[in-house]
Amino acid sequence: MDPATDVPRVCLLDGPTPLQEAPGLGTLLERRVLVKRDDLMGFAGGGNKVRKLEFLLADALQRGAQTVITTGGLQTNHGRLTAAAAARLGLRCELVLTERVPVTGAAYEHSGNILLDQIFGAVVHRLPADADPAVRVAELVSAEQAAGRECAVLPLGGSNPLGCLGYVAAAAELAEQLAGAGVAKARVVVALGSCGTAAGIVAGSAGRDWHLDAVTVLHEGDPARQTLADLVNGTAGLTGVDPLPADRVRVVTDQRGAAYGIPTAAMWTAVVESARRDGLLLDPVYTGKAAAHLFTAPGDPDETLVFWHTGGLPGLFAYADPAARALAPAG
Repeated sequence: MDPATDVPRVCLLDGPTPLQEAPGLGTLLERRVLVKRDDLMGFAGGGNKVRKLEFLLADALQRGAQTVITTGGLQTNHGRLTAAAAARLGLRCELVLTERVPVTGAAYEHSGNILLDQIFGAVVHRLPADADPAVRVAELVSAEQAAGRECAVLPLGGSNPLGCLGYVAAAAELAEQLAGAGVAKARVVVALGSCGTAAGIVAGSAGRDWHLDAVTVLHEGDPARQTLADLVNGTAGLTGVDPLPADRVRVVTDQRGAAYGIPTAAMWTAVVESARRDGLLLDPVYTGKAAAHLFTAPGDPDETLVFWHTGGLPGLFAYADPAARALAPAG
């Protein structure tokens, strides 16, 4: 089954995203490095959630939704892109955002994605770290129903089997690009947050000579593996195709750091090296930690490293204060 044609889908992404050489990182790592640029989508600052939203919002529209509701942290990329997509499609958008990351300051609390949420017209509900977002979501659903509006609740990160179809289609897109680049064997490196992106890639990569390193930034090891496995199974059930074998999928746990959203020294090194060697901008929460794994990934010389850039640039500005401290000259 081709999810691009067999399942309803709204158009937010115009054509394949580029697959680019990263010669600076390649020289540093002494192997070929390619970057799949899902940060270069033309829609609302780009990022991996766009592919998921094409399927999730098509389903919401089919069900007659007039309002979409979703959850996340204060600087959620998924919230920003849901707000933008809702604006394009003429839907109301309610974001329930939890202050779960212990980062403070004006930049984190008012810049980055949270600023864009407001620009795109979302109604933002900010909750303290210990609040249960499901309670507020239930209240909002009741209020929408009382107002006579149908609503659709989207999962955290857009990560359910339907949303994962965006990356089943993306895996086929990457396979065609790698063939054009003369790549037979690849090690694909991607951030693992709510697990939907990696699950879609796994479910869409049967028969490919790939390994996937999914670098967890949200859950710890065992919960991350279980969430990924559940989503892979659910997505494979929709496609009817066997996923990439489990022995070719690895959940990498050593880049997460103390907790979700907390910067690490290895992440800042990856951010700086990527920027100064290839002009590649990464964010501190997802792509910076995933890219840090490139420096320690298994060194099979016959494998091309493929870094899947999932976007998130607005988050870099939200971390202006920690970045200034981390990048200040020693002494």
